[in-house]
Amino acid sequence: MNEYIRGLKAGIPIGLGYLSVSFTFGIIAGTYGFFWWQAVLISMLTVTSAGQFAGIETMTVPGRYLEMIISQLTINVRYSFMSISLGQKLNDKFRGIFRWLLGFFMTDEIFAVAVSEDEVGRAFFAGLATIPWIGWTSGTMAGALLGNVLPERVLSAMGLAIYGMFVAIVVPEMKKCKPVVWVVFVAIALSSAFRYVPIIKNVPSGFAISICAIVAALFGAYFFPVEDVKDE
Repeated sequence: MNEYIRGLKAGIPIGLGYLSVSFTFGIIAGTYGFFWWQAVLISMLTVTSAGQFAGIETMTVPGRYLEMIISQLTINVRYSFMSISLGQKLNDKFRGIFRWLLGFFMTDEIFAVAVSEDEVGRAFFAGLATIPWIGWTSGTMAGALLGNVLPERVLSAMGLAIYGMFVAIVVPEMKKCKPVVWVVFVAIALSSAFRYVPIIKNVPSGFAISICAIVAALFGAYFFPVEDVKDE
């Protein structure tokens, strides 16, 4: 029980941060015609910020299943690697169905906190994931329900929350690592091209996101490879 409570305390800042971002998702889901309960169900069953924002537009157009699959795999494959990495720190009791739950609740922020532990138990991880999941779900509900009530200026301001979150994640890495700057600029250039260049601006958003992510990653891997650390 003590480990669960410790996990709850560690997850409070993450949950509070998720409130504003998921609030924005709830608003956007409402503008695309989703009922509030549909938006809440999406957040309850996926818990992926970028994946949900990218997928919500694709879901409004019937038949774009291939685009949905490719974009979601591109955006969310990182969670698989995070789960594998964190799996090396799990204790002996953290196995079976509990590892499935680890994969479900894996997010960038939860991984960052959990990986700092010397050993991760299922009670601690359950506590760590509880508040963020509640924050993400309740924020979505609030945004979906209040989207038609709040003033237009407030909604416009909240619509920038997701971009602020990504800026807060990327900019510190850009300051520490110059190659990241180049990768970000490549991604920005490609994204702008898909937005404004006449021939390619009609490419569906899901495919555009996937192409930008893959090309930028390949650019970074080719021009700025990370050398393997050799044992002395």
